[in-house]
Amino acid sequence: MHQLTLRMKWIMWIAAMCPAFLSAQSSSTEEPSHPVNWITIEEALERCKTAPRKIMIDVYTSWCGPCKMLSKNTFADDEVSAFLNERFYCVKFNAESADTVRFDGKVFTNPGYDPAATGRNSVHEFTRFVGVSAYPTILFLDEQGKFLLPVSGYRTPPQIEIYLKLVADEHYKSITTTEEWQAWSAQFTPAWQ
Repeated sequence: MHQLTLRMKWIMWIAAMCPAFLSAQSSSTEEPSHPVNWITIEEALERCKTAPRKIMIDVYTSWCGPCKMLSKNTFADDEVSAFLNERFYCVKFNAESADTVRFDGKVFTNPGYDPAATGRNSVHEFTRFVGVSAYPTILFLDEQGKFLLPVSGYRTPPQIEIYLKLVADEHYKSITTTEEWQAWSAQFTPAWQ
């Protein structure tokens, strides 16, 4: 009788936990309802000629854990991705790729790229040109392709919201000192969870 009671409790516990487990599993693997529309830097600059927007560049590497978290947790968030698609042209750039990049009248390549390499590879010339040495780094550019600001490191949706709105709503234009940034960021309340 005691074994039957323990077995019944075990079955009831599994039955009770199964929906919660399945729900947690499905939410972590679901695709966002508004995936970010990633394009190249050249495409972003071309689109800016007829429909100006700010440009956001996610500079990442294939081996970078925080880069993967940024893609999975932040850019896959529905509020973040919907905002990005509405207000920015978004570029995902592998800092160690073999891609050719045309930017600001120059051509950038990765002459040291080794296709047989696993893990780290040679740093792309464009990565050096934009001054990125930590991954992930998000670069914000204006509608003419001029650099506005970098944001290095992993950010959750509420943590990245302040930077996206700072740039998209052009608050950066009125912030010229550390004190002004501190005052503005202190009054900012994230809406995204």
